[in-house]
Amino acid sequence: MALGAGAAIALQASLNAKLGVLLDSALAATVIAFAVAFVTSTAIMLSYGSMNISGDMVTSVPAYLWVAGGVISAMGVGISYYLIPKMGMGSMMSLVLSGQIMTAAAIGHWRWFGLPENPLTFERCAGLVLMIAGILLFNRGAQKYGS
Repeated sequence: MALGAGAAIALQASLNAKLGVLLDSALAATVIAFAVAFVTSTAIMLSYGSMNISGDMVTSVPAYLWVAGGVISAMGVGISYYLIPKMGMGSMMSLVLSGQIMTAAAIGHWRWFGLPENPLTFERCAGLVLMIAGILLFNRGAQKYGS
């Protein structure tokens, strides 16, 4: 499922970057993508009847959690749609995924947001270094060949 989710992210980013190029606005493509995602998610949620949020739940959630994820998502997605036509899908996704893995490593190591601990061991740090080396090799000729 995780590989499928990754493939879906690459496909949607490619499609919406193309939409942004045709509309001459990565921001417009971002708004359209989030509007369609909102309608789709709402329809799925309503069809499963999973909207069981009580007033106590609403007031117990810290205010930043209501907005931070959406703001960060919009920024990340919009920037991706802007960069794909400029640097190519492979280069952009390799750097995005590297940023995700490095951030996930920090989140796991320091248990941010109450998530399970996953310490940065020597092996995991070596993996990050090798990943960065691989990304540098992967992107080495990208500018030269326009991909």
